[in-house]
Amino acid sequence: MPSIPTTTREYRLPKVEGFKALVLQQASVRPPKSSEVLVKVHAVSLQYRDLVIAKGEYPLGQKENPVVCSDMAGEILAVGDEVKHWKAGDRVCANFAVDHLYGDLTPENKYCGLGGPIDGVLTEYKLLPAHCLVQVPAHLSYEEASTLPCAALTAYNGLNGPVPLKGGDIVLVQGTGGVSIFGLQIAVASGATVIATSSSDEKLKIASKLGAKHLINYKKTPKWDEEVMKITHGRGVDHILEVGGPGTLTKSVAAVRYGGWIHMIGFVAASGDVSSVPVEILGKGAHLRGFIVGPVSQFENMNRLFAAHSIKPVVDKVFPFEKAVEAYEYMGSQKHVGKVVIKVSKE
Repeated sequence: MPSIPTTTREYRLPKVEGFKALVLQQASVRPPKSSEVLVKVHAVSLQYRDLVIAKGEYPLGQKENPVVCSDMAGEILAVGDEVKHWKAGDRVCANFAVDHLYGDLTPENKYCGLGGPIDGVLTEYKLLPAHCLVQVPAHLSYEEASTLPCAALTAYNGLNGPVPLKGGDIVLVQGTGGVSIFGLQIAVASGATVIATSSSDEKLKIASKLGAKHLINYKKTPKWDEEVMKITHGRGVDHILEVGGPGTLTKSVAAVRYGGWIHMIGFVAASGDVSSVPVEILGKGAHLRGFIVGPVSQFENMNRLFAAHSIKPVVDKVFPFEKAVEAYEYMGSQKHVGKVVIKVSKE
């Protein structure tokens, strides 16, 4: 039985001046309350959101001086006296929004996202409500599992929303970041055909190895929407994981099929004129859907898919806990394919 710690080291953001303002400090750890668990954090993965929060630009708001990051995998050390379904030694991830258990987003669960509105997980030990936990798939390491809560679940929710993808569908993923790579893997495992875009031929080679059938370098082919229409013989794609936002949305609308789905996930591209989008969406009878990650129930469903197909997350690089700022810097460089991970525990 591991000893129960009384202190932890955690990264906080006292000033919203970018990731170099992160401070590693010591804090006390109390025993878990009746419905809580105490988790030893083994690994944390980074999101584009973490870079935005570091600059104070997260559109959903953030608390002052938060413990940063939302995605972790770890081991339960202790449980509260009313916790029935978890025990010490269980390997777990926490859901991105700790109170989003099932169904649609609500005003109440919208603002319970780790590492923004509430304290996050870049800490050695973390107290969490038992209801937010899911079991780590047995075939994954802690580093791999830490990538699931935000990027993987966002991709899964996008492709398995009101009209889930099916075998034979065509899916477009933009770039080779975490959400897009997970979308590619989930789509391939579900029998769909994937078109992947990137500015790098080297990154596209990795997408190809993961099962992408059609590759478009948008630097060489700026009118990638027209190329998509050629590939699909004028039909368009069934699902688009839209991570660019205003900078890519008009092209996504041009590339989606009549009645198809554009899943609004991010805003990593430069700004653009989207004034024509409402009329174009109307004219195609297409669906533009916004959502924020997903609930615990969907996380559990996704993990069953990952276990059934032995899907392995693509981890680009792992940094030690003491070099978290370097991990942020590497994430910001956009040199990665898949996920950037911080190894918190040395054991």
